[in-house]
Amino acid sequence: MIKNLGLITAGIALALSSQLAMAKVSAADAAKLGAELTPLGAEKAGNADGSIPAWTGGITSAPAGYTPGGFHIDPFADDKPLFVITKANYQEYAANLTDGQKALFEAYPDTFTMPVYQTRRTASNSQEVYDATKANATRAELLEGGNGLKGAAVGIPFPIPSNGLEAIWNHILRYRGAAVQRFGGQAAVTAGGDFNVIGFDETLMIKYAEKGVTPESLVEDNILFKFKQSVTSPARLAGTALLVHETVDQIKEPRQAWTYNTGQRRVRRAPNIAYDAPGTAADGLRTTDDFDMFNGSPNRYDWTLKGKQELYVAYNSYKVHSDKVSYDDILQAGHVNPDLTRFEKHRVWVVEANLKEEFRHVYQKRVFYIDEDSWQVQVADMYDGRGELYRVAMAHGVNYYDVPTHWSTLDVYHDLNSRRYLAIGLDNEEKMYDFTITPNDREFTPQALRREGKR
Repeated sequence: MIKNLGLITAGIALALSSQLAMAKVSAADAAKLGAELTPLGAEKAGNADGSIPAWTGGITSAPAGYTPGGFHIDPFADDKPLFVITKANYQEYAANLTDGQKALFEAYPDTFTMPVYQTRRTASNSQEVYDATKANATRAELLEGGNGLKGAAVGIPFPIPSNGLEAIWNHILRYRGAAVQRFGGQAAVTAGGDFNVIGFDETLMIKYAEKGVTPESLVEDNILFKFKQSVTSPARLAGTALLVHETVDQIKEPRQAWTYNTGQRRVRRAPNIAYDAPGTAADGLRTTDDFDMFNGSPNRYDWTLKGKQELYVAYNSYKVHSDKVSYDDILQAGHVNPDLTRFEKHRVWVVEANLKEEFRHVYQKRVFYIDEDSWQVQVADMYDGRGELYRVAMAHGVNYYDVPTHWSTLDVYHDLNSRRYLAIGLDNEEKMYDFTITPNDREFTPQALRREGKR
């Protein structure tokens, strides 16, 4: 059951959810950030029965034995499951499950389970992010149609959201450092459990969060972030590359994208790298705007903030993040290995997106469940043109306490029709993400993409 639990938004979220509200919050409401609300706008208090504890700052230091640059040690390695949800008992927990999660129990009755652990509210950011979020609260505004924003930088733009568009922008712009290089890949797993890993080298330069950025400079330059992705394996695909410039005002200038094809040895503009265009090397198991659970312009949907729900979500997923397990250990027929997953009860914002009549998309409706502590989309249920449940995606997150930030380590997209799934973020057999890089804009040009592709 969805309940509107927000301390600040209880009186306004449902009333404004079907509209685009441009109003900034008052100074009095912003003052509640860091008081009865967490610095990012979550309810600091626990829930009524104590199954969700109070937020006390999250992880603020690395556990003993952690080496910077290495894989992240599980701070809760000694925890044992409180109980396990299965096909036989999931109806008992239906109020805390999404339709997509329930469908997985029905699709894989003998193997899909959700081990539920003690809830640990580990999400955290730096004081710089908290201060920026508080400043954003009284000045951030959506641009025309909600397809961009102004008055925000570094922190969460709308920590006290009044509509669904503000909430999804919080996910898009949640803090993940100023830049990061990711090594790893993805695997499209067949119904029988077979897979081949597609290797990627990805660099994300987040202009929204870089040192010295201001809301004014973001609007002037009109760039939120720059993203570069190169395929490293298998050999037949190696060298294929993608470059994306994501804009602040997507009405003024839509997303810019280029691809490099090794066969043609040339860079081409790629205006179709958006919306429901197939994802790179994904065997048709996700759309472009599925990446990172949701990305890109929200203009094709009407967004409704439905309220909050207590939900079992993948959280503190250090087992599936570990370099002590292999891809063979993780990837099984139907779903990832349940023995490596960890689910906890957390409060999430529920945001429903319904396709506008004048647009097309393979998803008629999408429901996003967004962690209140981090603004990470934890679960997404996607419906086809007939209104039937089509896909369900789950993000398995950890606190990268060297940043710090809560971010998914593995995103899993289940196609309920084909009984296949796509796992993105496989890095267990690679180097850990590098959050210390300092790239420059010259590395994110079509010319640089061409030079790198010819190496």
